Amino acid sequence: MIDIKLIRENKDLVKENIKKKFQNQKLSLVDEVFDLDKKTRSLKLEGDNLRNERKEKSEEIGTLMRNKEIEKANLIKEEVTKINDQIKELEDKENSINTRIREIMMVIPNIMDESVPVGEDDTKNVELEKYGEPKVPSYEVPYHADILESIKGLDKVSSGRTTGNGFYYLMGDAARLSTAMLNYARDYMIEKGFTYCIPPFMLREEAIDEVMSFEERDAMVYKIEGEDLFLVGTSEHPMIAKFMGQILKKDELPITMTSYSPCFRKEVGAHGIEERGIYRVHQFEKQEMIVLCEPEDSMDWYNKMWKYTVEIFRNMNIPVRTLECCSGDLADLKVKSVDVEAWSPRQQKYFEVGSCSTLGDAQSRRLGIRVKGEKCNYHPHTLNNTVLASTRALIALIENNYNEDGSITIPEVLRPYMGNKEKIEKIK
Repeated sequence: MIDIKLIRENKDLVKENIKKKFQNQKLSLVDEVFDLDKKTRSLKLEGDNLRNERKEKSEEIGTLMRNKEIEKANLIKEEVTKINDQIKELEDKENSINTRIREIMMVIPNIMDESVPVGEDDTKNVELEKYGEPKVPSYEVPYHADILESIKGLDKVSSGRTTGNGFYYLMGDAARLSTAMLNYARDYMIEKGFTYCIPPFMLREEAIDEVMSFEERDAMVYKIEGEDLFLVGTSEHPMIAKFMGQILKKDELPITMTSYSPCFRKEVGAHGIEERGIYRVHQFEKQEMIVLCEPEDSMDWYNKMWKYTVEIFRNMNIPVRTLECCSGDLADLKVKSVDVEAWSPRQQKYFEVGSCSTLGDAQSRRLGIRVKGEKCNYHPHTLNNTVLASTRALIALIENNYNEDGSITIPEVLRPYMGNKEKIEKIK
C-alpha cells in the first residue's frame, strides 16, 4: 500500500505507474482517493473546530457553575450536547470514507523502480545473465516423472486415491534427496547469517489480507472450513506477519530470517495442475528468506538475496539464469523482482525455480510495522526470496545430474545429507 501523500502531492506519478502496469481500469481510483482524502481532511478540520468549541464551552460551564449561574450553565450544556451529536456524525462520515480509502489503496499498485522494463506480460521479461553452461547430453533425458518412477521415487496413483490430482507420494531416495536439498539450503542460509525459523503453517484472515493482494489470495490460498484460518502458500507470509503491528528498534535492523514450511496452493488458472509430474502441484516444501531493513539498504539486500539462490543451484550442478520481471508481470505489492530459472536439458529451455522481490515500504505499511526513529517512526522496507522450492528444484537436479545408464549423480554438497552416497541407481 503506497503512502497517500503520493496521491495528494503527485497523483500523476501514481497514474503513470498504473499505466505502465497496463491497469488503466484503476486510473479512476486515484481521482476517487484524491477527492475522498480532501473530503475526510475537511471533515477532520470541521470536527477539530467543534472539539475546540466544546472545550471552550465546557470551561465556560465550569465558571458559571462556580458562580452559581445554574440556568446559564444548563443552556450551554444543551449546546455542548448538540456539538457532541455533530462531532459523532462527522466521525461516522470520516470513518466511512477512510474505510473506502483503505479499500482503494489496497488495490492501487506500488510504485515500481525506474529500472523495471515496461511490458504487458511475462513474455516481455528481460534476461539478465546466465550462470553455468546449459548442456544437452548426447543421450535422451526422460520426463522427470519417468526418472523418478525408475528409482521407485514417485507414486501419484496412490495419492490420486487418497487425496486427488495435484498431490503425490515421494518415496525412498527421491524423498531423501528432496529433504537433502532443503537441509542444504537451510544450512547455507544459516551460514550467511540468517536466523532459522519454522513458522505457523496457518494464518488468520487479517494477516493473510495484509501480506498479499486479494487477487493472489483468491487464486492461491486454501481456507479451513469453519475457522478463521488459511493454509500458508509460502512461509514468507507468516514470517513477515510475525512483526505485524510492531514498533522495531532501529538497532534491530536488518532482520534476516530463513524458514522452512510446507506450502499449499490452489493453483487456480489456465495453466492447470500437472497430471503426471510434480512441476505444478497443490503441495510442496520450501526454504524461504525475508529481510526487513532500512529503506536505503533495500536494493543492496535485493541483489544479495537472489545471488544466494543462484549459488545454491550452481553448487548442485544446475545451470540457471536470471530474468528481470517486466511491469505487467510484477505483482502489485512489488517494487522490483527477478526470477531465477533453471535449465531443463530435456526441454532445452529454462523454467522458474524461484523469485526475489523488494516491496519497498508497501507491505510494512499494510501490516503496521514501524521503526522508532530519532524524530519520528517510519516503515522499514521488506524483501523476500525463494531459497529453494522442493518439487521444481528436484526436477532441475535429476535432469541435470541424470546419466546415460539411468542413474542420478548426487551433487557433492548434498552427499553429507545422503549418507555420503554418490549416486542413485536405477531400479530394475
